[in-house]
Amino acid sequence: MPELPDVTVYVEAVAARAVGHTLRRAVIRGPFLLRSVAPPVSAVEGKTVREVRRVGKRIAIGFENDLWLVLHLMIAGRLHWRDSAPKLTARGPLAAFEFDNGALTLTEAGTQHRASLRMAEGEEALGGLSAGGVEVLSADLGAFTGALQSANHTLKRALTDPHLFSGIGNAYSDEILHRARLSPVALTQKLKPEECSRLYVATRATLMEWTERLRADAAGGFPEKVTAFREGMAVHGRYGEPCPRCGAKVQRIRYASNETNYCAPCQTGGKLLADRALSRLLREDWPRTLDELEAIKKR
Repeated sequence: MPELPDVTVYVEAVAARAVGHTLRRAVIRGPFLLRSVAPPVSAVEGKTVREVRRVGKRIAIGFENDLWLVLHLMIAGRLHWRDSAPKLTARGPLAAFEFDNGALTLTEAGTQHRASLRMAEGEEALGGLSAGGVEVLSADLGAFTGALQSANHTLKRALTDPHLFSGIGNAYSDEILHRARLSPVALTQKLKPEECSRLYVATRATLMEWTERLRADAAGGFPEKVTAFREGMAVHGRYGEPCPRCGAKVQRIRYASNETNYCAPCQTGGKLLADRALSRLLREDWPRTLDELEAIKKR
């Protein structure tokens, strides 16, 4: 799922192309994409784009008369800019927004249809689409810590909860926790003040660093290689590869369709965190350290 750095670069790219231009036509191919009924999408046809902003992980395109077209890409949705609108075939884009200078299209890989389009009228309606999480890049340490410790969750869950923090998901939470040298299963209300401060600094640094990297990768063009797995990431998507800090193999916790990646020596004092499926299978034979894990592999 595109997260704060990816969405920020999308917002900047759409704004650079659409602000000041008129939407001539909006065509929606799949009824599952549109999740609101009023105002209708047709209300922004013939209107000029005034601004584009990020609302959590959503991309909000603002038109005249305070009308907003809001896209949530979810896991597999992606945006593209074309010189002209393509035909919306059965295998083509889910939606096309034809401006007077080009076309913004939305595609979605797979068949789960999670991407969404909503319309909103006015700032209050737009704000209602936000989960209300803290914007870390504009929050001070006190606001960050207050949100973090408002309930006793694991760090992984807290960072990825949009009601607590805006724009952070599975990928960058792994990178943040590795940078902060904190376990993904550490409990928020048991963190020491120094650890909260370290996490705050790591969160801001990670998000700012990756936003700059993605801007540089786009080099003024439209971002076409948006993915959760980036070259240069420390641990996310790098299971079994060496940690760039200590050289130990990156480990993982798998759950449902997601996984958390971490470095045991850097983040958990060398302790292996129990993978739910394997730990239930192995029970008392579950390895507690990297040395025990390597010994099992050599049997």
